[in-house]
Amino acid sequence: MGLTGRISAVTGLIAAAEGLSCPVGARCRIRSSTGADSLAEVVGFSDHGTLLMPLGETVGLSRGDRVSLDSTTWQIAVGPAMLGRVVDAFARPIDGVGPMPTVDHQPIAREPLPAMRRQRVLQPIATGIRPIDAVLTVGLGQRMGIFSGPGLGKSVLMGMIARYTSADVVVVGLVGERGREVKDFLEKDLGQQGLAKSVVVVSTSDAPPLMRLRAGLTATAIAEYFRDQGLNVLLLMDSLTRLATAQRQIGLAAGEPPATKGFPPSVFSMLPVLLERAGRTESGSITAFYTVLAEGDDTTEPISDAVRAILDGHIMLSRKIAQRGHYPAIDICDSISRLSVDLVDEEQTRAARKIVQLVAVFREIEDLVNIGAYVAGANVDQDVAVAMRDPIDQFLRQGIDEDSRFSTAKVSLLELYRRIENEYRKRAKK
Repeated sequence: MGLTGRISAVTGLIAAAEGLSCPVGARCRIRSSTGADSLAEVVGFSDHGTLLMPLGETVGLSRGDRVSLDSTTWQIAVGPAMLGRVVDAFARPIDGVGPMPTVDHQPIAREPLPAMRRQRVLQPIATGIRPIDAVLTVGLGQRMGIFSGPGLGKSVLMGMIARYTSADVVVVGLVGERGREVKDFLEKDLGQQGLAKSVVVVSTSDAPPLMRLRAGLTATAIAEYFRDQGLNVLLLMDSLTRLATAQRQIGLAAGEPPATKGFPPSVFSMLPVLLERAGRTESGSITAFYTVLAEGDDTTEPISDAVRAILDGHIMLSRKIAQRGHYPAIDICDSISRLSVDLVDEEQTRAARKIVQLVAVFREIEDLVNIGAYVAGANVDQDVAVAMRDPIDQFLRQGIDEDSRFSTAKVSLLELYRRIENEYRKRAKK
């Protein structure tokens, strides 16, 4: 495009270019003294000139290297042939299967849906996970968070949802994932059944922060493409925390001041813009699950708080539940789907609330029960909670290879509720 400049300084992750006038977010090409080309993005300006962050290493850059404007927007090639493929942050195939035919191009950064264009979430979507479908029912176009400490099975849960969901297309964004775990997720958690209707976007933890951030944006853009084709899309992003960490690295390197526990303001402005891109339109929908990694199992740290305030509900995975060998380790009492009352009938709502109530009641007296000090007869809710502990526990468990249909989950819930009601009636007669 005729706009060029020269590298004047390199500090850490940032290169400064003089004589280059480009907008923030523009893509530039750096030609090093060795003749090698590398891409960079404009992330800000300073007295030293235009600030660039290379999408690779800064090793090899020299003062005076030529910089030219490549494009003012980032676009990816998209098309139906993406299904079943694994791509990088630029939507280029990395699975070794061969080239991928494309039919269109899509910007990776789009404005969120205007409020008046959003359709109400009134139709449930099956996730194939019994406790979610029955008690924490999710709707087409809803956005949910999966909050978890390390090692609690969030990747396994995402793989199960991808395999068993009723969505037409699944888009999986693996952002900042360990390189070793990518194939584990593809072959063990997702499997051929899940991959067949999925697009997997991968940017591992060793990738530069811009690549990790781009992977999240690219996964969202791919989901938007399929939604615009009139399909119901399920977007699974693991993890939103690592994406926020990438934005923190970019912001701090560009000179932003840390605002909240080391996170600069750009992180908290980026989150709602990204998360609001999911939703339901007149033509299709994006139902999204975002994992949030709670460091030290602290679900009140800044990213968790910010995300919880934006999303339409959250699923908490509990270490205490996982340590009992209970999977998925969903803490049904601390989890909520804010739209479930609009998605299911009154009978299912009443049954789900009773399950949550009895789980909470049992937790209050669990220590007494375990040491044999609980005395029945003083409180009917406690008596029923103790009597129904095992049936409720079995209902909330699900094996990795166990597919739960939405209708079956509801039937099982109502059957369990009838058993609970019978238990209450039996106690009332005594």
